[in-house]
Amino acid sequence: MPGRSQLALGLLLGTALDAVLPDPRRGHPVALFGAAAGALERCGHADSRLRGAAFTAVCVGTPVCAARLLERRSGRARAAVVAAATWTVLGARSLRWEAAAAGSLLADADLSGARRQLRNLVGRDPAVLDEPGIARAVVESVAENTCDAIVAPLLWGALAGVPGLLGYRAVNTLDAMVGHRSARYTRFGWAAARLDDLANAVPARVTASLVAVVAPAVGADARAAVRIAVRDGRKHASPNSGVSEAAFAGALGLRLGGRNVYEGGLEERPILGDGSPPGEADIRRANRLCAGVTVAAAVLAAGLARRTAIRRPARVSPFRETSRNRRRSSEDR
Repeated sequence: MPGRSQLALGLLLGTALDAVLPDPRRGHPVALFGAAAGALERCGHADSRLRGAAFTAVCVGTPVCAARLLERRSGRARAAVVAAATWTVLGARSLRWEAAAAGSLLADADLSGARRQLRNLVGRDPAVLDEPGIARAVVESVAENTCDAIVAPLLWGALAGVPGLLGYRAVNTLDAMVGHRSARYTRFGWAAARLDDLANAVPARVTASLVAVVAPAVGADARAAVRIAVRDGRKHASPNSGVSEAAFAGALGLRLGGRNVYEGGLEERPILGDGSPPGEADIRRANRLCAGVTVAAAVLAAGLARRTAIRRPARVSPFRETSRNRRRSSEDR
């Protein structure tokens, strides 16, 4: 089986594994990477863009190089290696599970429990949120992470194999750790934040497109998804998060954005969409839309990998070509 075909199969298998196999509570590779990166940051931090760029290069370059070496030595087992890497970096199942848990607590009128659960999804302060505020936070997290935890890693995997999968997850993890604006990370985290913006530029737009494609299958509005994504996507402070959030808002007929309270202060986000504020039932709708996009993204990524395999001519070693020419010469004589 050609290498790119194994890549396509591995992406599909890894997505299927993520759907049925829960993340380990301890020792998850992404968590271990985050712990190692955190230790390195504490040792090497300085209020310097150059120091932050060096930190980012080491943290991203190390797993990329290791993945490249592993992939080159995988041979016929490449599909299994790709599947394992895909399962490692995807977060579709855990994202929907955490969102559904928050929705269930809201449905049971357990506001304090829903606030505790929300800490697994967002960084904002849940203590000041009422039921609509919690529902909005959950839907926004599902919308944003549909790109970050699902579509983007699959597309990078289709483009660059295991190095693309692990490299993207490293970039996105670093952005979550040091990419936010604060007194400590404004300069040090600049490189990680800009690299994450670059890595998500195309996947965010693909996410919005896939939202529109799968919207009719889950009872959502495809035209509104496109309209709101185009109209409101650029209002967000993030060049990418606003695109996927606006697409979800349009498809589900919701209004997202508004005031968010963080430990570091208050943030006023632009309003995305024309509908009503999210409620508990809208969390389930957002999860269904996320699940549909997950399937579509996996098929798209596998198709891209397979199409590259068809277009790229197979390599023939010089030894085999010489042997083939010798046989032809013997037959001619």
